[in-house]
Amino acid sequence: QVHLVESGGGLVQPGGSLRLSCAASGFTFDDYAIGWFRQAPGKEREGVSCISSIDGSTYYADSVKGRFTISRDDAKNTVYLQMNSLKPEDTAVYYCAADLPCTYYSGSYYHMVGSWGQGTQVTVSS
Repeated sequence: QVHLVESGGGLVQPGGSLRLSCAASGFTFDDYAIGWFRQAPGKEREGVSCISSIDGSTYYADSVKGRFTISRDDAKNTVYLQMNSLKPEDTAVYYCAADLPCTYYSGSYYHMVGSWGQGTQVTVSS
């Protein structure tokens, strides 16, 4: 059974940084692409970033390119999202997903994700 636990969220001022972590268990971690979605109040869940298990290739939403960096540590079954130059519009609950190819992170395919963690709240405000 897939189990995902996100952490690292919090309140940060605009321009600040946070590092999110997602610890995974219940499946062969290094066999799967893994990434991050986010959902702001009143908005649809959107794909933010994904990293492939095959060649480490990555996907970033246009809104976070150049500011966010995704990485994975297969030895620790953990994926990270380093978020720099944060903006108020980055405020959302961030979720990791482990059963969706990176191809599906753009567009409204979040409903294809089978298991979600509890999410971690990121609030960017002065």
